[in-house]
Order: sequence, then structure tokens, then C-alpha cells
Amino acid sequence: MNELDFTLDAKALDDDGHIEGLAAGYGNLDHGGDVILPGAISRSISGRKSVPMLMYHDQKRPAGVWTEFHETADGLLVKGRFSMSTTTGREAHGLVKDGAIGGLSIGYRAIRDRMVGKARHLVEVALHEVSLVTIPMNEKALITSVKSLIAAGQMPSLSQFEDFLREAGFSKSQATAIAGKGLAPLLRSESGSDPSEFLAALAAQART
Repeated sequence: MNELDFTLDAKALDDDGHIEGLAAGYGNLDHGGDVILPGAISRSISGRKSVPMLMYHDQKRPAGVWTEFHETADGLLVKGRFSMSTTTGREAHGLVKDGAIGGLSIGYRAIRDRMVGKARHLVEVALHEVSLVTIPMNEKALITSVKSLIAAGQMPSLSQFEDFLREAGFSKSQATAIAGKGLAPLLRSESGSDPSEFLAALAAQART
């Protein structure tokens, strides 16, 4: 079974255990060298009422179930619920809420694909499951997620912000320094730190 990772938009989570996020993005290259083409998952999800929600692709750790699937221009949007009556479900819900888990990853089998240069374009895939993962592979999805958090007035994690800066063109040392001096004090809620101006500046930059 193959895997593809995408950033989970953690704001799409409620205390009752409902969650939604982008399980598969269309049209951009991930770190594994794969590109999912629009419509590649259409046949696999047609008529399905549910898809397993796992922790880290471990079939022995089911965390809930995905019950809704919508193909958008960006990719496959899934909605589901954690099994709050189980230890794994409650653990997964807490980790996502705390920001310790930040990605979704699909487990799939390639049915039709083709090579375009060094990239494998997935024309049709069979979707087996959608897992919760700690670090997603898809940088484009990461940038989208950080921009969404900022636009909503929420604070990204320190690692998310560092990756956002690196994707924007800063070196690793520059990103670490900027995040450490700008975002880290706000995350620690230091005396006198006001996140409103910082978030306003970030939102303006994210819209460019």
C-alpha cells in the first residue's frame, strides 16, 4: 500500500469529535515525487459510506471513521468523527486539538499512473484508508494551512511557521531566527506580548 500526506487544518475540529480536512491534494508534487490528478479518486469513493480513520497507517489503531467525501478544485475533502468511546479515538482527538498531529495521509493502491519526467502522475487510485500523521509531506498544503490559520486569527505552531518561512524563500537559519524572535515569545504568552499586530502583519503577507 502506498501513502500520500497532506496538512490537516486543525481548526476544522470540534469538542464532539467531528473533524474535516484535505485528505488528498490535486495537481502538486509532494516529497515522494507523486502528483494526484483531479478525479483520480472519484471511482474509489463513489457509493462508499465510510473509510477507516487510522493512526499512522496502523490497522491495529483505528481512531474513528470518515463518512463524507467531497472532491473540490484543491482535492479530496473528508469529514468524519473520532470514536470518542475508545482510548485511541480520545487520544487522537486530543493530539489533533493540541497540534501534536498536523497531517492527514491516504493509504492507497495505484491503479493507473504515468511518468511525466521524474514525477509519477496518479490517474486512478483505490483509496483504502485515511490516517492521522504527525508530519505531512506536502509543502503546498502546509502553506495553505498556515495561511488559513493566520487568516482566522489563530497562531500556527513554531515548526509550522518555520516551514512556512522556508517555503517563502528564507534559509533554515533565517527562518529559525525569525520564528524564534517573533512567534516564540507570543506562544509563550510573555508579559507585554500582543499577538494582534503580529497576526495582522502575517495575514497581510500571507495574502501576497
